[in-house]
Amino acid sequence: MEKQMGFAWAMIFCLAIPPVYGQYYSKTMKLGGRVEKKTRLRFFYHDIPSGKNPTTVLLAQANVTQDFFSPSPYSSLYAMDDPLTIGPERTSTTIGNAQGLYIALSRDPNKFTAVLYADFGFTTGRFNGSSFSLFSRYPPTDFVPSPDTICEMAIVGGRGAFKMAKGFALLRATSSNAKTGDASLEVNVTLYHY
Repeated sequence: MEKQMGFAWAMIFCLAIPPVYGQYYSKTMKLGGRVEKKTRLRFFYHDIPSGKNPTTVLLAQANVTQDFFSPSPYSSLYAMDDPLTIGPERTSTTIGNAQGLYIALSRDPNKFTAVLYADFGFTTGRFNGSSFSLFSRYPPTDFVPSPDTICEMAIVGGRGAFKMAKGFALLRATSSNAKTGDASLEVNVTLYHY
């Protein structure tokens, strides 16, 4: 009996030690020599949900959503692979693409509001292979916004030349079609990165 009791105490002791020594490892280190850079970019973004070769497609829509006959009914989830170009025309030189998801949030059929996650990746030029991530709410705007309407969105990360990016993007519609949902936007980006 005494041997069994000793064995039981030894087992309890062995099982109690790992939680004490099994704590996660953490060490804060000061980084030296890292200089934060500021980069400004200007390009055009084309969201094309219509036609034979759409760049945005509907993934899901709630079956309780009322049909407002709008291009983006409330609670619709979209996937996108939209081209980025140098100029406002869709035929301008392509420099990359924006891939991601957005969900339409406006119950008003005359307004567009969404939460957008997109990775803006560059495929040519100085920033080839680099990207930044935008995760923000696109504020309520008319489906055919005025050229004076500017939307500010948050940049939350990046890779390549834009490692650890933070900043903002200012979007302004250069053209839009309320019936098809097609839109082209001028994008002015300010990035802070290492």
